[in-house]
Formats: sequence, structure tokens, C-alpha cells
Amino acid sequence: MSSVVETPALPRFQPGDYKSDLKPVWCAGCGDFGVVSAMYRAMAELQLEPWNTVVVSGIGCSSRLPGYVEAYGFNSVHGRALPIATGIKVAKPELNVVAVGGDGDGLAIGGNHFLHASRRNLDICYVLMDNEIYGLTKGQAAPTTPSGDKTKSTYFGNPEPSVDPCELAISFGATWVARGFSGDMKSLVDLMVAGMSHHGFAFLNVMSPCVTWRGDDQFKVMKAKLRSLPEGYDRTNRAAAVPYLREKEVLTTGVLYEAHEPSLLDRLEGQRTNAMVGHENLTTEQVLEVFKPPF
Repeated sequence: MSSVVETPALPRFQPGDYKSDLKPVWCAGCGDFGVVSAMYRAMAELQLEPWNTVVVSGIGCSSRLPGYVEAYGFNSVHGRALPIATGIKVAKPELNVVAVGGDGDGLAIGGNHFLHASRRNLDICYVLMDNEIYGLTKGQAAPTTPSGDKTKSTYFGNPEPSVDPCELAISFGATWVARGFSGDMKSLVDLMVAGMSHHGFAFLNVMSPCVTWRGDDQFKVMKAKLRSLPEGYDRTNRAAAVPYLREKEVLTTGVLYEAHEPSLLDRLEGQRTNAMVGHENLTTEQVLEVFKPPF
């Protein structure tokens, strides 16, 4: 009688396995601590392999995050996280690519890249930590700073209207848009898992209080305003998201919009397949010959 040798199960990744040796230097009480903790848990739930995962950021307090994650990381220049992430995903589609950053990084200096990554439906997850201020560069008003708020650059109150990141994402063509809160860990982990699993451009705006420039009470104020989307909410209906995009008295979290459309990589692969019809046996030299100027 032959015995059956069972193959031992591979050990599962735990949240702590994604924690790097680099210690965060965020201010005590910063909402970004909750975001990185949620990311560890989401990555563990999805069992993302660190060697097949890349976290890309721009510049700012929240953009320090790649250094705190045990995976490939790229801390780029201000506002340029998304073009770097685009290049990585197009060159190596098999990688899990997550872009992170803040509201100033992503909506002011990087606003143009946000538009194009959304409309292209690039297959990545973009987590924006929204603290409604420029935290690293000393507290001046940012695109999401509420109108009328006093900051280092607006002593008599911010004269500009603020923008809602989720409203922009939906308008730009993102196919998965959600809002979370760094102080609501369970919901935030669920949103990250869903965003990282989405096929297409997933945008997660996380309200992440800044204790240094927005005050110690902001966390408590946001938590008191926290609401969930109503039961039966239709996330496939763009119009249904509108009432939640410019809220002031409440903070509604959850998936505001979701659509299933071909990603940029799907469309590029379709073009590659069409281009090869009738040219399967071309050599590299023959392909390059097309690009040589006539003499």
C-alpha cells in the first residue's frame, strides 16, 4: 500500500510581514498611521507577494509611505506618482501597483496626471491621503482646504472654493471611486481590498487628519460626522454619487461609484494583437526598418 505524501501548505503572509524596518516619522496622531496599518492588513488579506508589488509616491508627508512597506517602492518627485506608476504597470503588467500621496501632491501639482490616469483606466489603485492642507511645507492652503479656513497662507480665511477628490475622479473617468476615514480601520481595510482587486483605475480618497496644521480636534470632528452609504445605494449610477460629493455636515464613506470597462492594458493588448495580424514572422530588424528615415 503506497502512502500519499502531502505537500506542506505555504505559510500565509501576515500584516506584520509587510512592515519594513524603517520607522515612520509622522507626527504623533497623524491619520497616515491608520492608512499604512490598513494597507498592511489589506495586502495580507489579498496575499500580495512583496516581490511582485510596487508602492509609488510623490512628495509630502503621506508620500513617505513606500519606505514603511516591505515591497518595491519608489518615492518620486512632487506630483509625479501616477506617471511613474503608469510606466511600471505598462512595462510589467503582472505587478501589483499601488500609488499613494496627499491632496496637494495629487490634486495641485499632480492634478494633470490624475486626470489622465483616470481617463485611461490604468489598472492600479491610487490611495490619496487627504488632510486638507500642505503638511510638509508648513501649512499653507491646499486644493481641499475648506473655503474660509485660516491657514499659514490665508490669514483672513481661504478665499478659494475647495475641490472634492471623488468628484474629480468620477468626472475624469475613474471606474472605482471610494471615500474612507483613517480612524475607521475595518471599513478602510475593506475599501483597500476592494480597490486593489478592481480591474481598472481605482481611486480611494482617505480623510487623514493633520494634527499639526488642522488641529487636535479634527479627528474627533470627522469621527462624529461619519456615515455609511444607505442600504440599496446604486454604486453603478454616477448621478447617485452627486449628493455625497460636497458634504459639509456629514462624512459619508464607502464605494461611491463602480464601473467595469476595459483597462488601458486591455486596449493596448488589443492593439498589439491587431497589429500582428499578417506580420507574425517579422524580425526585429524588419520592424525597425519602418522607423528609419529615407535617404
